Amino acid sequence: MTVRDLMSRQVATIQPSESCLDAVVRMQRVRSRHLPVVNREGALVGIVTDRDVRHHLFSRRVFESLGSTRVDVLLDGVHVAEVMSTSLVTATPDMSLIEAAATMRAQKVGALPVVEQGRLVGILTETDLLRHAVRLDATCPPECAEIVVAYP
Repeated sequence: MTVRDLMSRQVATIQPSESCLDAVVRMQRVRSRHLPVVNREGALVGIVTDRDVRHHLFSRRVFESLGSTRVDVLLDGVHVAEVMSTSLVTATPDMSLIEAAATMRAQKVGALPVVEQGRLVGILTETDLLRHAVRLDATCPPECAEIVVAYP
């Protein structure tokens, strides 16, 4: 199987100029922890995660400046460009699921934006892989499950 078989094709994205509050609201709305960041031309320029936002919020500089400021007010004043990751780890639609999972594990990322000819065409997440593993477990005989579990 390939990434194309499991990836989500309808991907919620955000632009670097939007606020972290916009990012958090969008993540909650689409029930995702990852938002690919695209520029005005639609090219992938980064990814922002709930962890990026939390890390920014609880950095010493920000935490000390909080005072009585509400978190939503603080997040509204921070652009996605300030917290997003720009060193991207991506997949292609034709990449095998084994290779994609190994990449996610090695790079310690929870999602791979899927890029084809320079354009974002989908996203593959840990949840997609787990959902697939559960389906495999339910449909394959015990010998097959042992092979799947034994293969790192």
